[in-house]
Amino acid sequence: MKLDYLDQLESEAIQIMREVAGQFERPALLFSGGKDSITLVHLALKAFRPGKFPFPLVHIDTGHNFQEALDFRDWLAESLGEKLIVRYVEDTIREKKLKEPTGRNASRNALQTFTLLDTIEEFEFDACIGGARRDEEKARAKERVFSVRDEFGSWDPKLQRPELWNIYNGKIHKGENVRVFPISNWTELDVWNYIKRENIDLPSIYFAHERELILRDGKLLATAKGVIQPEESDQIVTRRVRFRTVGDISCTAAVESDADTLEAAIAEIQATRISERGETRIDDQVSEAAMEDRKKGGYF
Repeated sequence: MKLDYLDQLESEAIQIMREVAGQFERPALLFSGGKDSITLVHLALKAFRPGKFPFPLVHIDTGHNFQEALDFRDWLAESLGEKLIVRYVEDTIREKKLKEPTGRNASRNALQTFTLLDTIEEFEFDACIGGARRDEEKARAKERVFSVRDEFGSWDPKLQRPELWNIYNGKIHKGENVRVFPISNWTELDVWNYIKRENIDLPSIYFAHERELILRDGKLLATAKGVIQPEESDQIVTRRVRFRTVGDISCTAAVESDADTLEAAIAEIQATRISERGETRIDDQVSEAAMEDRKKGGYF
């Protein structure tokens, strides 16, 4: 039987999930309640049901996440009966006496690295599955499906293993871990088409709705008390928008949209020429190498 392209992507991702279960002793699946990690959970259901997942769901919560995504995260984990581990950046800031960024466009996003590395050490995770895709950003386009990190969580883009014929080498030394990206070869449009085909539920924030926002430097940022401080040059506006990604509130912008259904969102994505991170993620626009620098330091 000839598989269509979504079947091929699904089959590859399921194979990768099962490779993780077979090669590692203590894997985890990073789950934020966003569309990509929701897709990973759906793929894990296909890979391992009727059994339980061979890994917990893990979320590194900055304290500045969208409530819609957090509510969906908790609902899905509970409805599936799978273990959810949540660790908080706020606790890390307090325990390690970290200096929280201040000023215009300040964000805790980069501080997630410290909490993630502490969580990996706490539970001795040797592999962490995530929903990063190569079409999102050029640093992610460089990375292998099995991405080996050293004992400090660092990634060396010049020292990566070949993955010929979909053979994945998960051998690591004590202290090292592997970040695994089963949907590396998917695009944003692939994810949405798969969600539609599989009838996967998503948080409402992904669809058009009226919202009060801060208009800053041409970006529409969500209003959230204690997260973004409006400045004199900012405007408070109400617009009909949706979010293409649901990262940290402080660095994730909305897009104006009337797409309130899956079909409309897919049509909108088909028409755009800007990647989701390129259009909405302020933290990636700090420098040309912003994402790569964070990944070298241990960021997911």
